[in-house]
Amino acid sequence: MTEPQRPRRVVFRKRKLRVDDVNVVDQPMLKRAIGGTIVGNTMEWFDVGVFGYLITTMGPVFLPEADRTVQTLFLLGTFAATFIARPAGGVFFGWLGDKIGRQRVLAMTLITMASATFALGLLPGYAQIGIWAAILLVAIKLIQGFSTGGEYAGATTFVSEYAADKRRGFLASFLDMGSYIGFALGAAIVSVLQLSLGQDAMVAYGWRIPFLIAGPLGAIAIWFRLRIEESPAFQAALDAQENMTRELATHDEIATKGPLQIVRSYWRQIIVAMVLVAAANTVGYALTSYMPTYLTESKGYDELHGTILTIPVLVVMSLCIPLTGKLSDKIGRRPVLWIGAVSTIVLSIPAFLLIGVGSIPATLAGLALIAFPVTFYVANLASALPAQFPTASRYGAMGIAYNFAVAIFGGTTPFIIDALIQSTGNDMMPAYYLMATSVVGAVAIWFLRESSQRPLPGSLPSVDTEAEAREVVAHQEENPHIDLEHMPLPEVPVALADDGVALQLPLDHPAAVEAAQEAGVDLEATALEAQVSGEAPVASGPISGPVPEVPMAPASVKN
Repeated sequence: MTEPQRPRRVVFRKRKLRVDDVNVVDQPMLKRAIGGTIVGNTMEWFDVGVFGYLITTMGPVFLPEADRTVQTLFLLGTFAATFIARPAGGVFFGWLGDKIGRQRVLAMTLITMASATFALGLLPGYAQIGIWAAILLVAIKLIQGFSTGGEYAGATTFVSEYAADKRRGFLASFLDMGSYIGFALGAAIVSVLQLSLGQDAMVAYGWRIPFLIAGPLGAIAIWFRLRIEESPAFQAALDAQENMTRELATHDEIATKGPLQIVRSYWRQIIVAMVLVAAANTVGYALTSYMPTYLTESKGYDELHGTILTIPVLVVMSLCIPLTGKLSDKIGRRPVLWIGAVSTIVLSIPAFLLIGVGSIPATLAGLALIAFPVTFYVANLASALPAQFPTASRYGAMGIAYNFAVAIFGGTTPFIIDALIQSTGNDMMPAYYLMATSVVGAVAIWFLRESSQRPLPGSLPSVDTEAEAREVVAHQEENPHIDLEHMPLPEVPVALADDGVALQLPLDHPAAVEAAQEAGVDLEATALEAQVSGEAPVASGPISGPVPEVPMAPASVKN
């Protein structure tokens, strides 16, 4: 008998998707996950908003002997110090979240953040402990910054991994809706206190009340967050590391990386994400954290009106954010981000000219023009940025990209704008600054990977119903959004003959065993997985010629 001709080359392809590979979203758990992350995000930005709205009130409490300009610059600098600590928190909690899971780390960040905010409300002033009051204020804000460094990056990662691919933009946008609701809630509470107590009482004790409210709010948020389960995408990646092939366990998109490895592997995506975060947050923080100070210090509004005027704008913008997120699911993340960048460049000067008119209707119109691009920017960050990184490194990469950008540009925006106005005497400097950052942001959008309607890198497809799962599997070969090479699936051997015919080999074929040993592919694990599922692993990609039945013979496959 003639010995069969040996194939010239054996390659390994990911096996095709099966219905049980596709994640069907648990809808009750999804609602719980979104609720648990929204309340934490709202809590975080409630504190940021309250501090921004109380800057002119808290100045005499901590630096009573300084003039008003020095007080404002000190508290704006303290606000910026919060963001200086964020990168360290982002690196630490991001690395930890990729190691032990998103849910547990998000619980840690929220507990730390709520405790620090509550402690700020108990902090003695200069009259009680002198300069130590200012020092302790900075220390508390640094602790807050460290904890919040892991909050937004973790929350966006968590919700993106929970959401179905077709609705990720809509569902993830609720995070940023929660952020601006937190700002609006902070503004409303500060306004009510200013109106009911008066300025003297606010300086004496009223400024503490919003921070003390954070105690019970934080307890509620922690209760919500402890009730959610780990994201399906991270759990699938964890299972791949523990139970699947050695090749998969070391695969670039499955293996957990340290911070330096993340930067080396994904520096291009990190730079793009940082530029977009910088552009979006410069406009966002100008609207929220700096605008009350700008209206009071530069435009002559009293502190109450400087705060109240931002509330309706923030509320309307918050309600529009999910609609913009849904739009990105239909037309793509990049087009919606383009609208945000271009509208910032076009509308910034008219916005600040309207604010400069001095009337309340004109000021509201100017604030609305600033809010318009913010809506298109922030509605997409929570879905677009996590999709630039693979599952096993997503939290860590987001922690680095988001927090370094916010520290350098977002959190320092109030301080930089105020310093520019003080040094130039030009009240239009905020408009020029926002335009400049969005010009750079517009360039970054060219390099952003489009992620709408697509599975996350390193993750299996995610859908809302079983019917959608069957449809994804049935049409996986012609679906341009399905890229099996970036999914945690085992490898199947395929022989490529000289005549171009490609045949799938049995897992115990001698050529397959030899090629697997050379490539470091664990065919035994592939066979075991097929044996457990009861289905033969069929290779992805076009296979011509007869495809032999694949015997389940894991015992004969050795590495």
